[in-house]
Amino acid sequence: MSQNISLIGAPTDIGAGSRGASMGPEALRVANIVAVLESQGLNVIDRGNLNGPHNPWLPPVNGYRHLDEVVAWNTTVHAAVYLELQQGRLPVLLGGDHCLGLGSISAVARHCRDQGKKLRVLWLDAHADFNTNVLTPSGNIHGMPVACLCGYGPDVLTGIGGLVPAINPKWVRQIGIRSVDAGEKRLVHQAGLDVFDMRYIDEMGMRAAMEMALALVDANTHLHVSFDVDFLDPDIAPGVGTTVRGGPTYREAQLCMEMIADTGRLASLDVMELNPAFDVRNRTAEVAVDLMESLFGKSTLMRQPAG
Repeated sequence: MSQNISLIGAPTDIGAGSRGASMGPEALRVANIVAVLESQGLNVIDRGNLNGPHNPWLPPVNGYRHLDEVVAWNTTVHAAVYLELQQGRLPVLLGGDHCLGLGSISAVARHCRDQGKKLRVLWLDAHADFNTNVLTPSGNIHGMPVACLCGYGPDVLTGIGGLVPAINPKWVRQIGIRSVDAGEKRLVHQAGLDVFDMRYIDEMGMRAAMEMALALVDANTHLHVSFDVDFLDPDIAPGVGTTVRGGPTYREAQLCMEMIADTGRLASLDVMELNPAFDVRNRTAEVAVDLMESLFGKSTLMRQPAG
């Protein structure tokens, strides 16, 4: 894992169904993200915020809301994340809504092609985000990024990384899923995504889920974590626009992050959908930063880091 971390703010709610995720990057900064990561011995540079079109808050057209604006934001995110990876740094994208995972992960996939590395994507989320314009009940593109990355979607989105599809569904492990639309469920099965939903976690435990999700991650694997804050149970993380009850507890989420850290392979990160408009005294941002500290190596016990 690179010790050189670059924070990139993407202050937009362009793909979401409620306003406020645009304030997410600042809430994470208020929760002392830079100092917390520096306390882990990391060299942190905050690159500030990217710029993109404002949210016009219009109804969907052909099943997509704000398609042009979503393309513009994701193109900008792609370029910024790719640049950090080229410089050997570990990019942390501070969202912003989860449609931006498309720009971020397409950049990671492009970097892996350059380097001849395998890619593993851990998608921590209450939702599968595998909708299409035909399946979506809302037209909100934050429900579509995984589908777009896997080649289901308009050319302007699927082609951002220069190769369609940007990723193979077999590279994705989804964890914490508990809200999937009916048509989306069929498409997830058809595409062959590996999903460790809350039923799996309830029955088998977070440890078993993470062991499966991290299986075969090796020295030639680039591990990308896309962390939607609504992955967490709303009791500990109320500050999201799309809360779904019954998510991982604080301890389960900590174990998830610690097991990722133990691999020593984390190479890029998204922190998405934090919405201060729904939060209580910035509590969700503080929990998110706390979990990020674990992701970057804070452990209850002294452990030997992976080689």
